[in-house]
Amino acid sequence: MDTDGFAADLGPAGRAELGPSPPGGLLDVLGVAAIVLDADGRIVFWSPQAQALLGYSAQEALGRYAARLLVADEHVDLVLGLFAQVMEGEGTWAGVFPVRHRDGRTRLLEFRNMRLLDDRGDLYALGLATDQATLQRVERDLALSVRLVDQSPIGLAVMDTDLRYVMVNPALERINGLPAEDHLGRSVHEALPLLDADPLEAGLRQVLATGVPLLDQYTVGRTRADPGTEHAWSVSCFRLEDGGGKVLGVATSSVDVTDRHRAALEAERARHRLAVVADASVRIGTTLDLEQTARELADVAVPELADMAAVDLLDAALAGHRTTVPSGGPALFRALAVAAAYPTEAASAADAAGEIARYDADRLVTRCVNTSRPVMVPHVGEADLSLIARDPRAAALMARAGVHSYLAVPLIARGEVIGALDLVRARNAQPFTDDDATLASELAARAAVCIDNARWYQQQRDTALTLQRSLLPEPPPRLFGLEVASRYQPAGAASEVGGDWYDILPLPDHKTALVVGDVMGSGIKAATTMGRLRTATQTLAGLGLEPTQVLLNLDRITAGLDPYFATCTYALYDPHSAQCRISTAGHLPPVRMRPGHDPELLDLPTGAPLGVGGVPFRSTAVDLDPGDQLVLYTDGLVETRDQDIDTRLDALVTLLGGPHRALEYTCDHLLAALRHPDDHDDVALLIARVRR
Repeated sequence: MDTDGFAADLGPAGRAELGPSPPGGLLDVLGVAAIVLDADGRIVFWSPQAQALLGYSAQEALGRYAARLLVADEHVDLVLGLFAQVMEGEGTWAGVFPVRHRDGRTRLLEFRNMRLLDDRGDLYALGLATDQATLQRVERDLALSVRLVDQSPIGLAVMDTDLRYVMVNPALERINGLPAEDHLGRSVHEALPLLDADPLEAGLRQVLATGVPLLDQYTVGRTRADPGTEHAWSVSCFRLEDGGGKVLGVATSSVDVTDRHRAALEAERARHRLAVVADASVRIGTTLDLEQTARELADVAVPELADMAAVDLLDAALAGHRTTVPSGGPALFRALAVAAAYPTEAASAADAAGEIARYDADRLVTRCVNTSRPVMVPHVGEADLSLIARDPRAAALMARAGVHSYLAVPLIARGEVIGALDLVRARNAQPFTDDDATLASELAARAAVCIDNARWYQQQRDTALTLQRSLLPEPPPRLFGLEVASRYQPAGAASEVGGDWYDILPLPDHKTALVVGDVMGSGIKAATTMGRLRTATQTLAGLGLEPTQVLLNLDRITAGLDPYFATCTYALYDPHSAQCRISTAGHLPPVRMRPGHDPELLDLPTGAPLGVGGVPFRSTAVDLDPGDQLVLYTDGLVETRDQDIDTRLDALVTLLGGPHRALEYTCDHLLAALRHPDDHDDVALLIARVRR
């Protein structure tokens, strides 16, 4: 059978695959010439490659003595000796020999000579020759390629069209932890079962199909060389073709970029930590309310860091005492906030907000605040739960909820441990790591200052509120001709207690003084100033002074309490004349309500605030008949940041319209309609109704 122009390739299973061999192969590059001589040294076969190499056609070469045609005279004896040696069966001869070209030039050819024996016993000599320079170039290129492949630090491999290894270099053997012979004939998935090979094999198929190289594909996984560590590689793939364009397979290069991968992961973790901390800076500490600040910390931690978070403060810190936990002693915590990423039994295991819990010295949260260091249990066991939960029931709830990792970090503000942030994971399958502890500590450090600010503010506010309430009047005795109701409401949690006050002062001759005032400012000092002014007002009213004289004296007293100013309305009711003389010092006007009439703001001289000094005060007489009401109030009832004062005063007058109601109801109705729980100012409200 004529198989000229066909090549037999060995497939991946070792079977012979016959098919045409396109031009451009290695033999074509070398241009190997075949020449056959008979026993006398005459040329009997002359290949086309011989004609291309030496210039003689077959007609010119056949039948002629090779030594005379191709060899210079000075080399003839040497050639004849070598010919005789080959023909006598003493072996083959190989080497470089100068041969004369048809054009007269001499060419150095690389020869392989051997004896042939036909079926009749006749002897022949076969010479295979190629140009020495071409052969040396090919050998040099091949040697360079082999050396580069063998010594390259880059893992190199060649795969056939079925994506099975046919060659790997030593570097890839080291990278994969697998000898070359264990690669050959296998796919990536078979050779590297610990690696997610599907994306890589998909890329290889794409390269085979399109011929477009795949560059720097990132692959992460584990190998047999280092199964306990995750590595990263940059893999590039190229399609291999022969000179005729036939696809032979793909070549791959693999560069270990694990260090770069780890650096990138660390940089990404650092960026993530910064983003979380920046978000926490915005979300935590929006108010000075202690419980809300604790809730904000818990909400930031869930689900960013944990499936559930609890914020607990040492009870001593809430009381304003030093919070050092005695070595070996228990710790008392007050739970402030609990947050969960989803409904879970573990939330029931946490201490409810507001509760006080005692944890012995061996408990992990106690160890955390005692050592001022994070306590982490990456993998929680049954014994660990008994050191985390408050009691066996809570431990059982946490176990059923699937809690498997625990982290507690201390809340440290101004060098003092004030509590702890407790974190647990259940659905999140990853255990806590040192990176998590670092991030949690950063969040806790920032939040602790906000919590500490809220803690001290609440203590100061409670003190001021206690002081102010102690300075406000007790319910007055039964008044002649008047029925009164009053309210004091402190500012919301985000602001301090102010200096608002009211007074109901029974005076001789059945007269009654009604006073409402507001010390500008807030806090303990404002409350103290308010108490001093109230005492002075009581003293001045007891002297039987007119309203203008009372305010004049209060103005002098307030000027000595620099830098404080105050507004005030002083109303003196005389039931015998059915009149009320009113004088104001920079205060909002009272409202008069009369049966059958619309409520009205009294048009009174405003006057300057107390403490300005040198400004006279004027008094206005207002008739009050039985059933008439007088409403006195401080600006906290009507002032807001988003509406002008006239609009708010109109709202007050509108609310007072309609049939007259019980005074207590009117007080509550005004506060509910005009006040918001977070209003930044306190309010004093006083309503008096004339009786027969």
